[in-house]
Amino acid sequence: MNILKYESDVWRTADLLIGAGIKQSDFPKYMMPYFALLMVESRLIREAKRLEEEIGKDNIDDFVEEFQLAGLGYNDYIIRKGKSLKDICQNDKGFDSDFHLYLKSFDPETKYLLGVDKGTEDEKFLDISGISGQLKKKRILFETVQAWSEIDLTPFNNSEITTLEEHIKRKWADISAETSGEQYTPDDIISLISELIASKIEDNGKFLTIYDPTCGGGNLLFGVEDKIKEKFKRPTKTFGEDWSDSLYALAKIESRFRADSEIKYGNTLTNISFIEKRFDIVVANPPYGVDWKGYQKDIKNDTTERFVALPSISDGQFLFTQHILYQLASDGFSVVVHNGSTLFSGDAGSGESTIRKHFFDNDWVEGIIQMPTDEFFNTGIYTYLWIFNKNKPLDRKDKVILINASDLYEPLKKSKGKKRKQMNQSNRTDIVRAFTEFADNEFCKVFDKWHFYYNRQSIMLTNIDANGNFIEMPVKENISGEKTEVKSIKISPTKIIVTDESDTFLFDRFEISDFEKSKYTSLEAFFNDEIKPSISALDYKEQNLIVNTEKAVYWYDSDKDTIIEEVGKKKTELGCGKIVIKSVLKKATKTKEAYIAITVELTLDLQKDYEIIPYSVDSVENSKRIVDFMAKYITKPFEYLENVIGVEINFNKVFYTPEKLRSIEDINIELNALEEELSNLERELKL
Repeated sequence: MNILKYESDVWRTADLLIGAGIKQSDFPKYMMPYFALLMVESRLIREAKRLEEEIGKDNIDDFVEEFQLAGLGYNDYIIRKGKSLKDICQNDKGFDSDFHLYLKSFDPETKYLLGVDKGTEDEKFLDISGISGQLKKKRILFETVQAWSEIDLTPFNNSEITTLEEHIKRKWADISAETSGEQYTPDDIISLISELIASKIEDNGKFLTIYDPTCGGGNLLFGVEDKIKEKFKRPTKTFGEDWSDSLYALAKIESRFRADSEIKYGNTLTNISFIEKRFDIVVANPPYGVDWKGYQKDIKNDTTERFVALPSISDGQFLFTQHILYQLASDGFSVVVHNGSTLFSGDAGSGESTIRKHFFDNDWVEGIIQMPTDEFFNTGIYTYLWIFNKNKPLDRKDKVILINASDLYEPLKKSKGKKRKQMNQSNRTDIVRAFTEFADNEFCKVFDKWHFYYNRQSIMLTNIDANGNFIEMPVKENISGEKTEVKSIKISPTKIIVTDESDTFLFDRFEISDFEKSKYTSLEAFFNDEIKPSISALDYKEQNLIVNTEKAVYWYDSDKDTIIEEVGKKKTELGCGKIVIKSVLKKATKTKEAYIAITVELTLDLQKDYEIIPYSVDSVENSKRIVDFMAKYITKPFEYLENVIGVEINFNKVFYTPEKLRSIEDINIELNALEEELSNLERELKL
């Protein structure tokens, strides 16, 4: 029997929801509790039958005790009384009380996960009591439970039920995901991740731990475990954690029917449930494009030393990745799904670039795979598999392979949400072979990891005028004879005049202590409301601004980008610079009352800039690259400021294929043909 034939039966239960006016985006909330109930019941019934065949059921108390020791959960209606959900739906009159007692008969943990009779302050997880209450008000509770009870999953094993569960959860994710960060990992991607892992591990019988810190309903975690078990006989234990109430409950219920699995509820970034453990394999599809503002205080105060840097508050992907690398064993292997922002967002020195550099500095990145667009159910963007290995082979040390698998897919005959493509077995085989061979081919390239590093060299430029000159600053000598260049030339203004087409503005007072008391309450108010805004509005480049002193007149010649000093009738070009006019409120002293001081200075016109320069791991060669670059491209005087090393990965640049241009001959032939065609049309019109 093919369990997927029940997929349509499950979705038929939603017909009642439609009739009750429940919108489609809320279907998961109303369907998840009953689907989970169905999964639990079918597995309990199957295990009870297996145990009955093994030990018999003559002594019911012994049978119940033995069943409870298995740790799979318990329901007295099902195990002791032999009544299923379908049985209690035979009598609609006694249904309400029977269904209530049926739910109350589950063991405490199952009731906790299903959300049976939870208080308002408790975590409700699947909230079956609350949902049932809402459906009862809409008068469709009995019909809903009855529809679910008709679906018999008892003939199927755990793996088969999990397959159906994943198909249903995928549809739920498709219709209810509120952000692109809420991703359900498709089966073909799970298969690829599993095959990449399989290429790295041996069938040596050693215990294998698999961890997913953002496990959701467990489809990626359990899917990888199942596929690994198909190929290897190694005993495994899975660990997972998630903060979604309903998805955690589904994963937790699933985990109880697996040989060895531990699922925790909570925020991986703040709960640190498994912080003392180190895992052989870590897989994850963490949320992306989702901010971490709500718990930034906890992250910033984290004491585990997991986070070497913090990414943008608007996207917490790299927080999860740092956590993953922290918990990955010293010989561990990890595959993490990310969107493109993790490859290049943030300049050198930013949180994202610092995190990437940390990964590369430690040589943990073995490969990155660009996936096709339209691979996920609720987003069409490019996604990337980051492959981390803390125990690279010697021949791969300090090397990274980029695999462009964007064209390795087959179109789906029918779209599933936004998923229009899938990777078939042949596509996956090509990718895994390329990763295993670790050599260049038509869709992958191997690089020294240093290829992705770059210098972000900051400089302070001195702007120059049309003749290549800048204003010269005087040099002063201190007591020890050390000479330094002063930062400004102070001039003593007698007038500041600003003229335009309609008005002339004049400053002729530069120490002001009086003000119009009927208009301003204090000198400070006069300064803040009148003087400071007026001075701030002055612009020596944009306005016709002239500064008069007793000996000279100064202004800026915008045509030549130079400051003019005029003494008598002699005009001197001082070079490019700035006329800086400042105002400050001086406090009263014992000898002088408070006053407003207006000053004028001539300074260099400085501009902070930076250049991106290829990096060399050799410090001498790296310095030479910077010097050579500056000599070739920077023509203005400058001073070196800080140099920060960044890391980014640009698939478009690596795999860019320039468009082949047509030859001039072909273009001329086409133009001649068009001219001939136009001539023929003109002749026809004349006729």
